[in-house]
Amino acid sequence: MRKLIAGAAALALAGGAYAMGSMADEPDATGWESQSKVTIEHPEWSRDAVLYQINTRHFTEEGTFKAAQEELPRLKELGVDILWLMPIHPIGEENRKGTLGSPYSVQDYYGVNPEFGTEEEFRAFVDAAHAQGFKVILDLVANHTAWDNELAKQHPDWYEKDWNGDFRPTPWWDWSDIIDLDWSKPGVREHVGGAMEYWVREFDIDGYRADVAGYVPLDFWETARARLDAIKPVFMLGEVQQSGFHHAAFDATYAWDWHNTTKNVAHGKGNATSFYGYYAENESLWPREAMRMTYIENHDSNAWEGTMEENYGEALEAMTALSFTGEGLPLIHNGMEACNAKRLEFFERDPIDWSQGEGCDYGELLARLIDFRKANPALENGQWGAVMHKVENSAPEQLLAWVRQEDGNKVLGLFNMSGEPLEATFSDALPEGEYTDFATGEPVTIGEGHEVALPAWGYRLLSSGSR
Repeated sequence: MRKLIAGAAALALAGGAYAMGSMADEPDATGWESQSKVTIEHPEWSRDAVLYQINTRHFTEEGTFKAAQEELPRLKELGVDILWLMPIHPIGEENRKGTLGSPYSVQDYYGVNPEFGTEEEFRAFVDAAHAQGFKVILDLVANHTAWDNELAKQHPDWYEKDWNGDFRPTPWWDWSDIIDLDWSKPGVREHVGGAMEYWVREFDIDGYRADVAGYVPLDFWETARARLDAIKPVFMLGEVQQSGFHHAAFDATYAWDWHNTTKNVAHGKGNATSFYGYYAENESLWPREAMRMTYIENHDSNAWEGTMEENYGEALEAMTALSFTGEGLPLIHNGMEACNAKRLEFFERDPIDWSQGEGCDYGELLARLIDFRKANPALENGQWGAVMHKVENSAPEQLLAWVRQEDGNKVLGLFNMSGEPLEATFSDALPEGEYTDFATGEPVTIGEGHEVALPAWGYRLLSSGSR
């Protein structure tokens, strides 16, 4: 009993001393400074860049690098900056899908698909693109390889196995033409990372679009980015939607939520308020430096979801204008500028019919939106651009209204996200000012209580202080 009493007394004394010390000491006031987790630096040339995706197989009638090179002046006139080439490597034959197979079934990370041309012709394409002011990024397929990639024979331990100990495709998907790499193996990291460095060193490419980037460990991408930046400033686009991938690996990632929201609203499964969740999260959760690719179409959506017309109908132009002017990095998929109305075959040759858009003015709209974007610094990518501020109005379920402004440049965006005409009144002073109308070039004054009228799926872009 005496031992128990003595022990309790000792604890009480210790507790009292601790309490007295806690009351006497002031809390440490340091360490609360804002600290950004983003350590990469975007290349300066990505500041107001627009992406253009090329499927070499479909881009021209010939389906070659040489033929694609002839189209560079046209792309220059369109105004795009970064050319994203789908995988250029040899395609696996074992368990191939279709006649020509998927470009994402890579047989050799260090080779060029002879279907597209030779290494020399690819180098000539890159050199010509650089000479005309473009940057070129390659599609990198790190998650998996073709069944008949030599790595499967030389290093079978570099691959994941199924319950029976056999090679396996990516779990749950129907990607039967590929097998998954095991990213716990240092050899896998060295081989794929070495290939990334090879194309930058030997062919002077400017970065990568990383296929299913979220299926590959983030630490690999962070290591690869640091090693590539040591060679030259690169641009990295990841097929993933997680904010942490922007800290030390990727400049840009996919905005799937934005894409799905636009399609839902276009089909009447939402309204203007449906965008609030995306833009609220974009501002509050994601780093300011993050470039999130707000796309209307890419190769996957075209092949598996539907064409622009199928997905957007009468809402296409408004959603396109939003992708170029709201916070985000815009993408043009080859054929969009010609109003391509076909789901392009994924495993076969299916050249884009560039004459199909008779009377098509969508390409002209894209060019004008690019010009508008470059003329207004508030619309730049990542931390360079201005935050979107919601404009309160009397018809919030129809009218998506916002302002982006910085350093004397101000852009007001008005979008009718419905199939019915709208009339609305602004509820605050944010949009007030003197502007120039994007569509007409005419001066516009927005005053107190200004009334807005827009047709079904109509939009207006107004700017002041432009370059």
